[in-house]
Amino acid sequence: MGLQQESQLDAPVIAITDSRPLVLLFDDIAYDPEQYSVKLIHCDANWKKSALRDNDFSVSFNEYNIQEYSYSIDTRIPYIHYTFPVPRVTKSGNYVLKVYRNRNENEVILTRRFMVYEELFTVGAAIVPPTETEDRRALQQINVVVNYSKIDLSDPTTQVKVLLRQNQRWDNAKLLVKPTFLNQNSKSIRYEPFDGSSTFRAGNEFRFVDLRFIRATGVNVAEVIVEETVILANALAEKPRPGGVYSQYLDLNGQYMVYTNDRPGGNPEVESEYMYTTFYLEADPGRNILMLGALTAWGNRPEAKMTYDPKTGHYSTSLLLKQGWYDYQYGFATADGYDSDPIEGSFFETENEYEVLVYYRALGSRYDQLVGYVYLHPNRRRL
Repeated sequence: MGLQQESQLDAPVIAITDSRPLVLLFDDIAYDPEQYSVKLIHCDANWKKSALRDNDFSVSFNEYNIQEYSYSIDTRIPYIHYTFPVPRVTKSGNYVLKVYRNRNENEVILTRRFMVYEELFTVGAAIVPPTETEDRRALQQINVVVNYSKIDLSDPTTQVKVLLRQNQRWDNAKLLVKPTFLNQNSKSIRYEPFDGSSTFRAGNEFRFVDLRFIRATGVNVAEVIVEETVILANALAEKPRPGGVYSQYLDLNGQYMVYTNDRPGGNPEVESEYMYTTFYLEADPGRNILMLGALTAWGNRPEAKMTYDPKTGHYSTSLLLKQGWYDYQYGFATADGYDSDPIEGSFFETENEYEVLVYYRALGSRYDQLVGYVYLHPNRRRL
């Protein structure tokens, strides 16, 4: 969500007082526009639909038509680019934006999460070396302190929840419900757990592919094949990198940016080509390897699953990607989520982005307010 290049990378989180809206951008590979509608769904801290009615949080009738769209300009694969400024809401919390076709809510084409916060609590957070001695060189721990002096809390341990998120992922987000220290005189709550409940695998800097060119090969691209109706790209074959020392370089922390260098000064949202891009990883057979990153919704899209070819010894997957810069990693699906350490390695020095979201449920309230938000980017080294 976002219009400027930098804001493409930002998390969809906004203050309830912010005059600038979040903006949803998406493409439909088609010749003619469709009638798309949008509905907002208010959710609790666990992303279940809250007890609020539409008119409790919506300024107007909660069904909006997407009226702003543009046709792609001279692209081999035609598409229509839609733009939708997210309407203002009157309540903080978690929201799901649902887009559907022909005013039929059963014809859902996409959903996106976003968060609206109000600054009722003062929140501080820091990344520290984990208290666990075992494997501490591969972990990052988030310590949080919450001050609730503006609110009279009757039971801070049940009314307040703290959620930690790494690199805008939900699959490994951590919900902290048990404080480690509570001071009712100073009205502060500390979350500094010793049991690893606020630690994350630090991982490694993300792999990337530069698809900003079609007449040349960008970084980590082996070849680009330009045909009359399609553009094909093959990424360089890669290998696992679990061992060795940490190597620092710039990345987008798993996000991607739409951009083209083929048409300087133009609008990359409607002038960028789509490229059918194939990725290759050399690894042992018999593994369930997935590509992780925003480009596969962190492993949730079917294209995330890689297929092994015994002839080449490579796993591969192909994705239709709009020109730009794409970050990704490889990992395994496990019962506890995705494990990328055996392929990517994990180092405390790795630069990651973290978000701290603090939720509060007032006595007798029907929803969770998002009352504090902190964005952590220590050692920020974004492209």
